[in-house]
Amino acid sequence: MSRRHSAEKREILPDPKFGDAILSKFINCIMTGGKKSTAEQIVYGALEEIRAKAKLANDNEVIEYFHKALEKVKPQVEVKSRRIGGATYQVPVEVRADRAQAVAMRWLKAAARARGERTMMARLAAELLDIANDRGAALKKRDDTHKMAEANKAFAHYR
Repeated sequence: MSRRHSAEKREILPDPKFGDAILSKFINCIMTGGKKSTAEQIVYGALEEIRAKAKLANDNEVIEYFHKALEKVKPQVEVKSRRIGGATYQVPVEVRADRAQAVAMRWLKAAARARGERTMMARLAAELLDIANDRGAALKKRDDTHKMAEANKAFAHYR
């Protein structure tokens, strides 16, 4: 890591279908091997499946559904390793908003990949529907992270 200056945040353009920047970031997260059109097909297909299964009327409701799911997965606290006097402590720290969003997207992608459905489109749709119903692997990951931070609350003074 450079000590001179931190990297500037690049501006990500909103996605072409819904005009949403966060959805565009998620599409970039899903993308593998530079295949953006494939990633767009996966995400848009999953949102169409959600629209059908959750009986949503328009594009705004589908995007709102996606944002609520992502908001549920975002962690508030996490643990960071701090080495103090030869011992390593798991110190709970609050998560910045941009990191929380990135971590939530990563967990959502990993949880969808681990599912058993046939296509990634179906896996992603099922995971988002599960999150709306307060279950799913991504929510479990968030809860585990919060429990770990709660368990190590005694080391918060090392922050």
